Amino acid sequence: MQVPIRTLDNAEAGTADLPDALFAATPRADILARVVHWQLSKRRAGTHKVKGMSEVQGTTKKPYRQKGTGNARQGSLRAPQYRHGGVVHGPVVRSHEYSLNKKVRRLGLISALSQKQAEGKLVVLDAATAADGSKTKDLARRVKALGWTSALIVDGVVDPGFLRASRNLPEIDVLPTIGANVYDILRHDVLAITAAGLAGLTARLTTRAGGAATAPAEGDAA
Repeated sequence: MQVPIRTLDNAEAGTADLPDALFAATPRADILARVVHWQLSKRRAGTHKVKGMSEVQGTTKKPYRQKGTGNARQGSLRAPQYRHGGVVHGPVVRSHEYSLNKKVRRLGLISALSQKQAEGKLVVLDAATAADGSKTKDLARRVKALGWTSALIVDGVVDPGFLRASRNLPEIDVLPTIGANVYDILRHDVLAITAAGLAGLTARLTTRAGGAATAPAEGDAA
């Protein structure tokens, strides 16, 4: 699949070949949902905590005698039915992370790329480098001329000056190829991939000999 290559100044810079296996697949909404849920679960801190009956402060003395009062028997003022008592089956500190098959993660990233291409919101850039002294206002002007209000820019190796200039632009994010993930692709309107980023994604998602998918980096989303 041949697509035009654009510059950040919205000029033509040749054409690029997008592999059909990666950019012309049928998007799977169920796979996208599974990968996004897996990503967000990994991001959860899991630091929520309440105190149980054995952890709250209070006396260990029995509130009143077992029989003869006409009231229901009670064993502790720290029981959950009392004010300031412990919480039953409350949240505790834990990890929400779980494993997801690498093939599913790979298929999720391919589905996200194919969906952006099908929607006409995939742009191939010649490069994403800093210009005009790495000024944010200059990059904002170029992004506005392109008509981008929400964009994810994926590059092979992120240029530090370009990253610095883009940090204060709302809804404009820059990621290296190894960090490209389903959630960030879907939450941005435009996906812009540089020529170097395209080569990196192609190498990352191309299956190895024997049919094993290329393994993402530790903590990566696809």
